[in-house]
Amino acid sequence: MKDKCLLDCGADQECVLGGIVALGKFDALHIGHRQLAIQASKAGTPFLLSFVGMAEVLGWESRPPIVAKCDRKRVLSSWAPYCGNEVPLEYQVEFSNVRHLTPRQFVERLSKELKVSGVVAGENYRFGYKASGDASDLVRLCKEYGLSAYILSFVMDKTRCYNGTSKSINDRGQVSSTRVRHALAMGDMEYVAELLGRKHRLVLMLDDQCLFMHNRILVSRSCMLNQPPVDGLYENCTLLLDNVFVGPCKVVINDEKIDIEWDGKSNWVQNPVRSGQLLSIEFG
Repeated sequence: MKDKCLLDCGADQECVLGGIVALGKFDALHIGHRQLAIQASKAGTPFLLSFVGMAEVLGWESRPPIVAKCDRKRVLSSWAPYCGNEVPLEYQVEFSNVRHLTPRQFVERLSKELKVSGVVAGENYRFGYKASGDASDLVRLCKEYGLSAYILSFVMDKTRCYNGTSKSINDRGQVSSTRVRHALAMGDMEYVAELLGRKHRLVLMLDDQCLFMHNRILVSRSCMLNQPPVDGLYENCTLLLDNVFVGPCKVVINDEKIDIEWDGKSNWVQNPVRSGQLLSIEFG
């Protein structure tokens, strides 16, 4: 697969040889995605294989990621205890270079070019040109090409309805990135944490327009690197600077700014923040 992007193991595709690739979009890195990685780790060296540029090619509406790109390695590292103490690596392919492939051609490339030893996918996984292949096709084709195939049932959300009152027919109760986005849009951070298996972290890249005060900082929404919850007040949050704990804080998000206030006991105020630093908020 040409124009591939090995996010964690350099420009050499050797790292994926013989590995087990979990297939999916992996936008939210939620507990369903984690389950795919767990199965991959049981069968071999785990990788997450996904495609970049799908929205642009298919004309989907652009939207911020649920997990900031710079924060993905931290999240995947937190999966290591579930994955035999291995951190799943990410392997991404430009969608425009593979969208024309038939299901058979796709599996053939996995086998002959990437030389993986097996795949893991959810029961609703679709692949190939115009999503013409399904999970049963994946199993059949993998068998033909000598690859192992593991198809997992949905990780179900058994505690909540989709929108708080009724279930969506199409959602069927499975944990999904759509479900995470909806919970963020509702500001239900406890539910978001249940779906993700961790607290949601909003990452901001600071710029020269940030207004810094004694125990308060105002940051423009344009600094956000991933999806925030709905506008409002959020208490019991945690503030981090370049992934280093600063302290507890409360946050107000509105249509222009993110207003962050902490208790003033942290000594980081003696070292002013710089443009380009990453300020992160974990929602309690």
